[in-house]
Amino acid sequence: MALCLGRRLAGARFLTGGVAGLEKDAPRGGRATVLTQQTVRRIVALTTRQKPVQATHWSTRTMAAASGVSEASVRRVWRAHGLKPHRFDSFKLSNDPRFAEKLEDIIGLYLNPPEHALVLSLDEKSQIQALDRTQPGLPMKKGRAQTMTHDYKRHRTTTLFAALNTLDGTVMATCMPRHRHQEWLKFLRMIDRQTPSGKQLHLIVDNYATHKHPAVQAWAQRHPRFHFHFTPTASSWLNMVERFFRDLTENQLRRGVFRSVDALETAIENYIALHNQKPKPFIWTANASDILEKVKRGRTSLNNSLSA
Repeated sequence: MALCLGRRLAGARFLTGGVAGLEKDAPRGGRATVLTQQTVRRIVALTTRQKPVQATHWSTRTMAAASGVSEASVRRVWRAHGLKPHRFDSFKLSNDPRFAEKLEDIIGLYLNPPEHALVLSLDEKSQIQALDRTQPGLPMKKGRAQTMTHDYKRHRTTTLFAALNTLDGTVMATCMPRHRHQEWLKFLRMIDRQTPSGKQLHLIVDNYATHKHPAVQAWAQRHPRFHFHFTPTASSWLNMVERFFRDLTENQLRRGVFRSVDALETAIENYIALHNQKPKPFIWTANASDILEKVKRGRTSLNNSLSA
């Protein structure tokens, strides 16, 4: 019935307006939009400039009550203006006076690595806890997610030392109970043994005090093929190995159940071994000038918000 009615209406539009009459849909019935531009601007202003009472951010319910419209209307306004009050991004602007210099140095290694050399991104993932759940969970099945107890038993921790080859994506790694300069030196010696002796090594590391310990500096002077490139302060996102750590956490650690540190370290070693069978390098695409411009805009916005 509805299809026949639609055809008759379309035929009537064709008879009265020809082909042009079919190009635009006829006005439909239903409730007209009641939001004025003033109401929309008020919702946007409240969302971006104010906070609700006793809350850190707006919900559709609290905004609907404050603006006198329906929750559905609030959702439409937020969607149209790209506003998502329930989400936030973390950030920190580096105050390193040599930020631009260090940034260009490291991105140069990513985008234009030196010939006859290896570029390795190094870091520690410290305090990885061997967590065992207090009760067995239930497996996933149709209509039910996998279950896991919210509480856990702690079985000490380990520290993962990892070096990501930025060219092919392979990882050299070892686990040690602590992360002092002594362990860092052991890791550097392992890299020295496992890499071709004729290759120069460019190591990208952060500013953790262990990496700059006098004993480490003395060791580096005795091993001239090791070249250290330090990231700017508060800029660990520049260290490509952090991307590998994120994958390790997401795929192996976060929902893992480990009844001992040995079980945890075995799981980490197995993950790295499988990763190295089919390594995939992380491709760096952003150039230094684009990042510097973004940081400049961020600093300007931060200063404006502080002075407002």
